[in-house]
Amino acid sequence: MVHCRLGWSEQRMVRAPDHRLDGMPVSSCGLRRLELSVAEPESSVDFFAGVLGWTVIAEPGGSFTGWVGDRLAAQVVAGEEGWRLFFGGDEPRALMANSSVDSGRVLHGPWAPPPRHGEPCWVELLTSAPDEDGAYWKRELGWDAAEGQPGLGLYTSARHGDPRPVAGTMNSCLGAESNWSVYFAVDDIQAACARVSELDGEVSFGPGPLPIGMIASIEGPHGGYCQLLEKPVAWGGNWSG
Repeated sequence: MVHCRLGWSEQRMVRAPDHRLDGMPVSSCGLRRLELSVAEPESSVDFFAGVLGWTVIAEPGGSFTGWVGDRLAAQVVAGEEGWRLFFGGDEPRALMANSSVDSGRVLHGPWAPPPRHGEPCWVELLTSAPDEDGAYWKRELGWDAAEGQPGLGLYTSARHGDPRPVAGTMNSCLGAESNWSVYFAVDDIQAACARVSELDGEVSFGPGPLPIGMIASIEGPHGGYCQLLEKPVAWGGNWSG
């Protein structure tokens, strides 16, 4: 069911700007919001609502938001950029790899409540230059790089105490442009994949086990390639423990 309203209220997201210390950014503790830019936003949000159980609200200007309870899962807008990630941070600005910083309360991350069915539960940077990219995210978001498994790595944040995994990395082909991959939590990955097929989407991988947990790679009929992760106990699934 699609609901309508006059504007996207920010009342659920109280702004609490960070401050820089000695010229370095305060470590970003996670994801503030997601935006999916596709040619057919209404059809795309209907697809993801069917798979992820979102409550959909029609916004002014032809965009749509998908909600899980009182938390925003994603906004779907007209365009061709795919997923854009907005990390919580000290000042709004554009970043590399189709991402940005947006000041305000982080909704999804290692210190947020555990992800529910349909909510973002992890982000992973595909990179051909892990050392160079690691230095970039350290400079921009205050993250530290940590070892994961061969070909995999982690970025950690110590924003609220001991370091916790805030994002992952995966090595890609040499020279490939860095880009972010988005994960959504599902209660039953087999059922979710069956629903993807029913709605004319594509399951390009899985379901199958990976270090993070049981995942599948999917895409809607109008775009929005992403990953599904079954029953993550916390942000990052198995990486959280």
